[in-house]
Amino acid sequence: MKSLSQYLRQPHPVNCDCSVCWISSQLSAAPVISQPEPCTDCRPVRVAKVDGRWKVTPSIKCAKHTPSDRPPKYWHVVYDSGKPTPFVPLREPFEQGELL
Repeated sequence: MKSLSQYLRQPHPVNCDCSVCWISSQLSAAPVISQPEPCTDCRPVRVAKVDGRWKVTPSIKCAKHTPSDRPPKYWHVVYDSGKPTPFVPLREPFEQGELL
């Protein structure tokens, strides 16, 4: 009986058609997406070593690139069907013995 450690990190054959090899081939064939040009009003994060300590200056985003505090408009109302209707159970109007 073989243990799990014998199967881990084994090289794949050249023409392997497993999902891992397929995704790797798709990612290597995909074009590199370039980063958008930074806005002149936005400032990226800066990291510098000052007196042997790392100093991080946080980024600043302009009003155009700052996300809104409110959720997107489509989350406000999914479906408004009006006033809620209370549940009223239906009961038989007469019992079997009361028909006479």
